[in-house]
Amino acid sequence: MRTKLLFAVTGLLTLPAHATEMEISVEIPKLNVAEYHRPYVAVWIEGADSKAVADLAVWYQMKDTAEGHGTKWLPDLRQWWRKSGRNLDLPVDGVTGPTRPVGKHVIKVDAASPRLAKLQAGQYTLVVEAVREVGGRELLKIPFTWPATGTQAGKAQGSSELGAVSLSIK
Repeated sequence: MRTKLLFAVTGLLTLPAHATEMEISVEIPKLNVAEYHRPYVAVWIEGADSKAVADLAVWYQMKDTAEGHGTKWLPDLRQWWRKSGRNLDLPVDGVTGPTRPVGKHVIKVDAASPRLAKLQAGQYTLVVEAVREVGGRELLKIPFTWPATGTQAGKAQGSSELGAVSLSIK
């Protein structure tokens, strides 16, 4: 018993000190408009062929209202909907969530997560799309290489529906 326990503890000590982690920061700006609605936001990864390979986050109205359920307007996230959304059975555990208020929001995904574990080595693009009722639409892209051989960072700046979007891979 003691030998097995010692072997198990020794095995834990040989693991890397830091696993690869992807951190995405998405800023939703404060807009000075008469009628404000929180934006629907989709965050996903595309391969070199521009096909969606992993959904990281989809923020939408998750409650039923007099106007219907929020899934009714998910096709307004046009790029995400065409590439991935229409094939999903919503809600997706660990991916979908409610809309976010004005401010900076961070998404952290570990490399061991099922969303990243299936990525083959190569060039990818992080894509963030936002659309708002009585508002506009915006799409930002940040290229990156997977797996990370060192720290990688990328940024994109929105002009209307999104503020600063950043990607950090450690």
